[in-house]
Amino acid sequence: MYDDAFMKRAIEVSQSAIGQPGCEPFGAIVVKDGKIVGEGLNRSLALHDPTSHGEVEAIRDACRNLGTKDLDGSDLYSSCEPCSLCVAAMHIAGISSLYYAVSLEQSWAALKHLPQDKRRYRMTATELRAQVGLPIAARKMPSESRRAEDAQAVLEAWAKAQTEKA
Repeated sequence: MYDDAFMKRAIEVSQSAIGQPGCEPFGAIVVKDGKIVGEGLNRSLALHDPTSHGEVEAIRDACRNLGTKDLDGSDLYSSCEPCSLCVAAMHIAGISSLYYAVSLEQSWAALKHLPQDKRRYRMTATELRAQVGLPIAARKMPSESRRAEDAQAVLEAWAKAQTEKA
Protein backbone atom coordinates (compact mmCIF):
# COMPACT_ATOMS: atom_id res chain seq x y z
CA MET A 1 0.00 0.00 0.00
CA TYR A 2 1.37 3.43 -0.99
CA ASP A 3 2.92 5.60 1.73
CA ASP A 4 3.83 9.19 0.83
CA ALA A 5 6.65 9.28 3.39
CA PHE A 6 8.44 6.57 1.43
CA MET A 7 8.06 8.46 -1.85
CA LYS A 8 9.41 11.55 -0.14
CA ARG A 9 12.46 9.54 0.97
CA ALA A 10 13.08 8.22 -2.56
CA ILE A 11 13.04 11.81 -3.84
CA GLU A 12 15.41 12.87 -1.03
CA VAL A 13 17.80 10.10 -2.09
CA SER A 14 17.65 11.39 -5.68
CA GLN A 15 18.30 14.93 -4.46
CA SER A 16 21.48 13.77 -2.74
CA ALA A 17 23.05 13.44 -6.21
CA ILE A 18 23.20 17.20 -6.56
CA GLY A 19 26.82 18.14 -5.97
CA GLN A 20 28.00 14.52 -5.72
CA PRO A 21 30.46 13.81 -8.54
CA GLY A 22 29.56 10.75 -10.59
CA CYS A 23 25.98 10.58 -9.37
CA GLU A 24 22.73 11.27 -11.19
CA PRO A 25 19.41 12.25 -9.57
CA PHE A 26 17.64 8.90 -9.74
CA GLY A 27 16.95 7.52 -6.26
CA ALA A 28 14.99 4.56 -4.98
CA ILE A 29 14.15 2.70 -1.80
CA VAL A 30 12.89 -0.80 -1.06
CA VAL A 31 10.28 -1.20 1.68
CA LYS A 32 9.40 -4.48 3.37
CA ASP A 33 6.90 -4.85 6.20
CA GLY A 34 6.61 -1.07 6.51
CA LYS A 35 10.36 -0.47 6.90
CA ILE A 36 13.01 0.81 4.50
CA VAL A 37 15.38 -2.11 3.91
CA GLY A 38 17.40 -0.68 1.03
CA GLU A 39 18.28 2.61 -0.61
CA GLY A 40 20.00 3.37 -3.88
CA LEU A 41 21.26 6.26 -5.95
CA ASN A 42 22.44 6.21 -9.55
CA ARG A 43 26.24 6.05 -9.31
CA SER A 44 26.96 4.89 -12.85
CA LEU A 45 29.73 7.39 -13.48
CA ALA A 46 31.31 7.19 -10.02
CA LEU A 47 31.46 3.38 -10.11
CA HIS A 48 32.13 3.02 -13.84
CA ASP A 49 29.10 0.74 -13.83
CA PRO A 50 26.30 1.27 -16.36
CA THR A 51 24.00 -0.92 -14.24
CA SER A 52 24.31 1.29 -11.15
CA HIS A 53 20.82 2.75 -11.39
CA GLY A 54 18.95 3.88 -8.28
CA GLU A 55 16.52 0.96 -8.38
CA VAL A 56 19.25 -1.64 -8.92
CA GLU A 57 21.34 -0.16 -6.10
CA ALA A 58 18.31 -0.16 -3.77
CA ILE A 59 17.65 -3.82 -4.62
CA ARG A 60 21.31 -4.71 -4.03
CA ASP A 61 21.26 -2.87 -0.69
CA ALA A 62 18.02 -4.56 0.42
CA CYS A 63 19.29 -8.01 -0.52
CA ARG A 64 22.53 -7.45 1.42
CA ASN A 65 20.68 -6.06 4.43
CA LEU A 66 18.18 -8.93 4.50
CA GLY A 67 20.66 -11.65 3.53
CA THR A 68 18.53 -12.87 0.64
CA LYS A 69 17.95 -12.44 -3.05
CA ASP A 70 14.19 -12.85 -2.64
CA LEU A 71 12.39 -9.56 -2.04
CA ASP A 72 8.90 -10.99 -2.47
CA GLY A 73 6.39 -8.81 -0.64
CA SER A 74 8.55 -5.70 -0.94
CA ASP A 75 7.62 -2.40 -2.53
CA LEU A 76 9.98 -0.20 -4.52
CA TYR A 77 9.64 3.58 -4.49
CA SER A 78 11.53 5.48 -7.17
CA SER A 79 11.97 9.13 -8.01
CA CYS A 80 11.53 8.21 -11.67
CA GLU A 81 9.74 5.52 -13.65
CA PRO A 82 12.25 2.67 -13.96
CA CYS A 83 13.92 1.79 -17.26
CA SER A 84 13.82 -1.72 -18.73
CA LEU A 85 17.01 -2.76 -16.93
CA CYS A 86 15.53 -1.80 -13.57
CA VAL A 87 12.16 -3.40 -14.28
CA ALA A 88 13.93 -6.66 -15.13
CA ALA A 89 15.90 -6.50 -11.85
CA MET A 90 12.67 -5.84 -9.95
CA HIS A 91 11.01 -8.91 -11.47
CA ILE A 92 14.05 -11.10 -10.81
CA ALA A 93 14.20 -9.96 -7.18
CA GLY A 94 10.46 -10.45 -6.65
CA ILE A 95 9.46 -6.84 -5.94
CA SER A 96 5.68 -6.89 -5.47
CA SER A 97 4.72 -3.25 -6.13
CA LEU A 98 6.25 -0.19 -7.75
CA TYR A 99 5.52 3.45 -6.97
CA TYR A 100 7.31 6.18 -8.93
CA ALA A 101 7.27 9.96 -9.15
CA VAL A 102 8.05 11.30 -12.65
CA SER A 103 7.47 9.31 -15.82
CA LEU A 104 10.29 8.49 -18.21
CA GLU A 105 8.88 11.07 -20.60
CA GLN A 106 8.93 13.74 -17.89
CA SER A 107 12.51 12.90 -16.93
CA TRP A 108 13.60 12.96 -20.57
CA ALA A 109 11.98 16.40 -20.98
CA ALA A 110 13.74 17.70 -17.86
CA LEU A 111 17.13 16.44 -19.05
CA LYS A 112 16.86 17.17 -22.78
CA HIS A 113 18.53 20.55 -22.34
CA LEU A 114 21.78 19.00 -21.16
CA PRO A 115 24.68 19.67 -23.54
CA GLN A 116 25.42 16.73 -25.83
CA ASP A 117 28.64 15.89 -23.94
CA LYS A 118 26.67 15.60 -20.67
CA ARG A 119 24.12 13.15 -22.06
CA ARG A 120 24.94 9.67 -20.96
CA TYR A 121 22.36 7.52 -22.70
CA ARG A 122 22.71 5.92 -26.10
CA MET A 123 18.96 5.74 -26.64
CA THR A 124 15.78 6.94 -25.02
CA ALA A 125 13.95 4.75 -22.54
CA THR A 126 11.25 4.21 -25.16
CA GLU A 127 13.83 2.97 -27.67
CA LEU A 128 15.38 0.73 -25.01
CA ARG A 129 11.99 -0.79 -24.18
CA ALA A 130 11.39 -1.52 -27.85
CA GLN A 131 14.79 -3.20 -28.26
CA VAL A 132 14.64 -5.45 -25.20
CA GLY A 133 11.14 -6.57 -26.15
CA LEU A 134 12.25 -7.89 -29.54
CA PRO A 135 13.44 -11.42 -30.24
CA ILE A 136 17.24 -11.46 -30.16
CA ALA A 137 17.58 -11.81 -33.95
CA ALA A 138 15.47 -8.69 -34.54
CA ARG A 139 17.45 -6.33 -32.28
CA LYS A 140 19.81 -3.62 -33.55
CA MET A 141 22.77 -5.19 -31.75
CA PRO A 142 24.19 -8.05 -33.83
CA SER A 143 24.38 -11.31 -31.89
CA GLU A 144 25.29 -14.93 -32.54
CA SER A 145 25.12 -18.11 -30.50
CA ARG A 146 28.45 -19.95 -30.30
CA ARG A 147 29.62 -23.04 -28.38
CA ALA A 148 26.11 -23.73 -27.09
CA GLU A 149 26.89 -27.41 -26.52
CA ASP A 150 29.79 -26.60 -24.19
CA ALA A 151 27.75 -24.11 -22.18
CA GLN A 152 24.79 -26.52 -22.05
CA ALA A 153 27.08 -29.21 -20.60
CA VAL A 154 28.16 -26.84 -17.81
CA LEU A 155 24.54 -26.00 -17.00
CA GLU A 156 23.58 -29.66 -16.88
CA ALA A 157 26.59 -30.54 -14.68
CA TRP A 158 25.75 -27.73 -12.28
CA ALA A 159 22.07 -28.77 -12.11
CA LYS A 160 23.11 -32.38 -11.46
CA ALA A 161 25.45 -31.30 -8.63
CA GLN A 162 22.63 -29.23 -7.09
CA THR A 163 20.27 -32.20 -7.25
CA GLU A 164 22.83 -34.49 -5.61
CA LYS A 165 23.27 -32.02 -2.72
CA ALA A 166 19.53 -32.07 -1.97
